[in-house]
Amino acid sequence: MSAILLDGEGLAKKIKDGLKAEIGEFKAKGKSLTLVAIQVGENPASRVYVNQQKKACEEMGLVYELKELPAETGEAELLKFVENLNDDAKVTGIILQMPLPQGINPRNIQTKIAPEKDVEGLNPYNMGLLVYGKQKVAPCTAMGAVELLKTSGVELKGREVVVVGHSEIVGKPIALLMLQSLMESPTPTVCHIATKDLSFHTRRADIVFVGVGKPGLIKGSMLKPGAIVIDIGINRVPVLNEKGEKVIDEKTGKPKMKTVGDVEFEKAVEVCSYISPVPGGVGPLTVTMLIKNTVECAKWQD
Repeated sequence: MSAILLDGEGLAKKIKDGLKAEIGEFKAKGKSLTLVAIQVGENPASRVYVNQQKKACEEMGLVYELKELPAETGEAELLKFVENLNDDAKVTGIILQMPLPQGINPRNIQTKIAPEKDVEGLNPYNMGLLVYGKQKVAPCTAMGAVELLKTSGVELKGREVVVVGHSEIVGKPIALLMLQSLMESPTPTVCHIATKDLSFHTRRADIVFVGVGKPGLIKGSMLKPGAIVIDIGINRVPVLNEKGEKVIDEKTGKPKMKTVGDVEFEKAVEVCSYISPVPGGVGPLTVTMLIKNTVECAKWQD
């Protein structure tokens, strides 16, 4: 068996095409959508995501503003800054770039972001709506992963779903999104670092979501034949030659790197019916869902 690859790039384009029409309706009414990103201090990894956000917003006709605060900014000062953005009628959405400097509790800041401007879906009010199955917005990566699963066309009712990872931005919201329908939902199991026998759970799963940031965590032997695998992990690892040695870049003198997920792809693709590749699977959908949430927030405020 050779698994069918789930196309995140194609799905992202389809969703963005639909969003362009909605954004056009706002513009026709003379309303501009503005997403404000807050960056406290400097972080190279966050900078990459910021650039992706900016590019996506410009492509979709949204205004993107990056507010950069010094690393020594205190929690009280940051909370006040967020309050001012909440009160600014021109601001459609607010996103808090991670990580924050030590001494600032991210949850305290997320709680302060107005629910109707919370494009990440992490405010407790929005999380509560997700529990109720009445969400307006939800965590972007989780939404993207579930939307990608839907492209397989599989009926979810009666399926066994295993979610590996229980973060607030991926694992927990995926489990809740799986439970949206009273009569049509699958049965989700959430595994995490304290799970004693991970393979026991993954081998019986019809659908596996994994997003913990550990390359090669899920081996092909840990999967049920015909399973659907949604790999959310993004890891940078050295490229190895046939002898298992690191390949050195002649220009930089440093090891060549590649992006991989949390699944042992080469083996898993021989077992699964569908699998999301890394890169090209869930990744393109994260920023797309950020745009979608920004549009939903604009509707909420309209």
